[in-house]
Amino acid sequence: MKKLFTLLLIASMTTLSFSQDISYGVHFATNVSNMDYEVDGIRTNPHRNGFVFGAFVDFGLTETLAVMTELQYSPEGANLQHYKTDYLNLPVILNYNIFGGFKVGVGPQVGLKIHKHRDGFKNLVFSGVGLAEYMITEEFGIDFRYLYGISNVFDDELNIKATQGVMQFGFTYRL
Repeated sequence: MKKLFTLLLIASMTTLSFSQDISYGVHFATNVSNMDYEVDGIRTNPHRNGFVFGAFVDFGLTETLAVMTELQYSPEGANLQHYKTDYLNLPVILNYNIFGGFKVGVGPQVGLKIHKHRDGFKNLVFSGVGLAEYMITEEFGIDFRYLYGISNVFDDELNIKATQGVMQFGFTYRL
């Protein structure tokens, strides 16, 4: 975990020092979230829908390559009372502009659990993020993200292992 944090810190410092273009913006989306259990888990596992909002900074490295970091609120988990959890997520996504306004990107994400304490969920979870974005105008775009859970969301004492899979359908506005 220390190695991942150090790598992200060095990558962001390097990005800041070599950036050609920096843009800011806001992101609004809707989530479709679910938990994937290693073993059976809960009997019914309905997906949870929610609204995501956040702010991002996009550091342009070249004409086609950029690094975007974002701070976002995201409701996740399953749609059962004790399996709902909310996160403050920090994705760091390497974007590649394929053509025109169409971009794809990948990167890591760390999520900090908020709102509940001692509920059986870990405070920090790690995910991988895949992004497809289309900028309709210079300021306004639509995107799709898939967050693939890497770490177990439950505390180790519970002996339950589950990761989260989250789809986000959203809008971006660059200031």
